Formats: sequence, structure tokens, C-alpha cells
Amino acid sequence: MDPVATQSVTVQLPEPLYRQLERRAERTGRTVEDELVELVATAVPMASDLSPELTEAIASLTALDDAELWRAARSHLPAEDAERFEELNAKRQREGLTDGEADETAALARRYERAMLVRAQAAALLGGRGQDVSSLLTAA
Repeated sequence: MDPVATQSVTVQLPEPLYRQLERRAERTGRTVEDELVELVATAVPMASDLSPELTEAIASLTALDDAELWRAARSHLPAEDAERFEELNAKRQREGLTDGEADETAALARRYERAMLVRAQAAALLGGRGQDVSSLLTAA
């Protein structure tokens, strides 16, 4: 017996989305069901893997329309935060950090993690809605 319990769900998909899943399944040599399960697993990380703040940040994305998701998928850590993070990491390698700087680095790392997670989740949601997100792969 499989140690992971499963549940059956019937989902009504718009025809264009179903066809896209079908093409994707053909390319990967898998079933449409396997593709859909993978997409859902990617779009809904296990809550226990994320902090409550990160869980809320990505959960709220599902309510956004496509234009708002595109903005989220293209968002970046503010330049001043990115520069400070880089500066502190260089200082850590050169000479070490004070306790205050270490705390600041940890806070900046959390902001960076949140920004990256939001971007990735927004892109996954857009892809699931049939949007071509390939331009996000080359975006700086």
C-alpha cells in the first residue's frame, strides 16, 4: 500500500488550458493527470516548509488578476536592500560582521527569500493560467 494517502478531485478545466496540459504531457511522456499534480504541487508548497509570513505572502497571490501577477513576477528586492545585502556579505567574507550587522543581514536575507518566492509563485500561477512566462526566465 502507498504510504501517501491520495484524494480524487474532479476539476473542470477550460478547453485551452486542458489542451496546453495535454501538449505538455505529450512532450514529457506523462499523463495529463501527472502534469496537473506536478503543477499543483509546485504552486502549493507544503505549508510546513514555509514560515507563516511566507505562506501568507504566496497564498494571497491566488486572488490577483493576471496584470497584478505579472507585476509580482517581475518584482525585485529594492535596489538599496540588494546593495546593502551584497555589501554586508562582502564584509562578512573580509572581516566578519558585528552582531547588529549579522541581524541586518538575516533580515535582508528573509526579504530576499520572500521576494524570490513571490516571483516564483506568481510565475507558476501565470503559467497555470495559460500565460507564456518564458520572458521571466531571461529577466534580470
